[in-house]
Amino acid sequence: MHNFYKNKIIPPFIFLPLFISLSGCAWVHDEKPAIAETDIAQLRTPQIPKAAMQKWPGSDWWTDYHNPQLNALVAQALKDSPSIAVVQQRVEVAKAHIKMSEASDGPQVDFGADLERQKMSAEGVMGPFALDDPAAGTTGPWYTNGTFGLQGRYELDLWGKNRAHIQSALGVYQAKQAELAEARLLVSSAVVELYWDIQTYMALKQTLMDLREQETLIAKTDRQLYEQGVTSSIDDTSTSIRLAKIDEQIDVSKGRLRLLQTSLQAMLGMNAPAVHLTPVTLPEMKDSLPSVLGYELLARRPDLQAAHWYIEASLSAVDAAHAAFYPSINLMGFLQYDALHMSDLFRSSAQQMGAIAGLTLPVFDSGRLNANLGIVRANSNLSIASYNKAVVEAVSDVAKNASQVQTLSDENAHQQTVLDGSQHIYSLAQQHFSVGIISGAQVAKAKLPLLQEQAKKIQLQGEWISADIRLIRAVGGGYRAQNTETVHHG
Repeated sequence: MHNFYKNKIIPPFIFLPLFISLSGCAWVHDEKPAIAETDIAQLRTPQIPKAAMQKWPGSDWWTDYHNPQLNALVAQALKDSPSIAVVQQRVEVAKAHIKMSEASDGPQVDFGADLERQKMSAEGVMGPFALDDPAAGTTGPWYTNGTFGLQGRYELDLWGKNRAHIQSALGVYQAKQAELAEARLLVSSAVVELYWDIQTYMALKQTLMDLREQETLIAKTDRQLYEQGVTSSIDDTSTSIRLAKIDEQIDVSKGRLRLLQTSLQAMLGMNAPAVHLTPVTLPEMKDSLPSVLGYELLARRPDLQAAHWYIEASLSAVDAAHAAFYPSINLMGFLQYDALHMSDLFRSSAQQMGAIAGLTLPVFDSGRLNANLGIVRANSNLSIASYNKAVVEAVSDVAKNASQVQTLSDENAHQQTVLDGSQHIYSLAQQHFSVGIISGAQVAKAKLPLLQEQAKKIQLQGEWISADIRLIRAVGGGYRAQNTETVHHG
């Protein structure tokens, strides 16, 4: 071989282009594989209890309560929420990144102009121009050089690198839109839950006030009987204890109401008018979700949809990182005027133009391209792993909330039986009072258990409403993912 090169039968530099091409094609090494993404269409979801079966909530699900007061509160919160405003700006930033990526894939034309005043060196390459010899065309040593014109360049996206960047930016934009829907869901569900919590405690406080009124009536009647000599003794201690316990419950309800009202005011914005709610009847317990939850879960939960779009964006980023290993071809051109003297700048003879086709192939970059590929692949796998985790948590979230709805529905059925029995006993007492068999104090005593059971009923009803709202939130609150062309990755 030494003699072969020595005799110069084939010059060694002939192999240089082939070496560069082969090294460029085989540059990628030790790339980690993509991890598997959970196929939610094949996912086995828990059986949803019967009490949680009906239909999917609509995107404006809170209007199903038919409560104009609530609708106005949600509308105001969605309009003025600071958290929604933050996510909205993130959407705008993502949209701007798409435009930037699209612009990077197109041709670019610049206009440039410069003016230079310089003194030529007599000892340099341009030494003759330092002389003042008009016959030779030199008027040195000072010159005022001017240049102006157009320059254009365009990169041929043969390997899809720029297109992959655009798809990645589009995926992030879609993810941010889904995050905006998630923010709107969190705000609306929080306002609705706070509203019904307030209504629950308002109803509970009124029931406790009625209960205290009955206890006070009983105590008053007992004292009158004692003063009239009908009874020989009176025990004020037990009555005082019962009233104190009721007062304690009333104070707890009032404190809870103040806290809930402050939280609601914060959700609406501190500059919003003070909220004064009118008491309304609590919604009746009803069914709320279908019995089968399969692939639909993906489209109904905005957080899962956002995670899915982040995966799409990351896979496009991997495609772009792969394409960076291949040659890039750039087309450049210029049309400009250049003159050593400003007086000659606008002459046709000062015009110059040209076109350049350039090829760049990475040969040795100290591992930069492989490091970049490793980063984007790891980020992509992180997105997939996060999505897989979110899917498991989403299914578990739905199952737990549905189970809670079922449990509260069962408890409510039992409580209704107790309440009906208490109502029946109270009705008998009223009948006995109407015919003079018992006194009004005895009727009041018969009403005490009824009011106590009504208070338990109100609490159960409030807990069920909160559980139902959390269940609606768990399935996405009626969110519908936008139909967007799927990006395929090889």
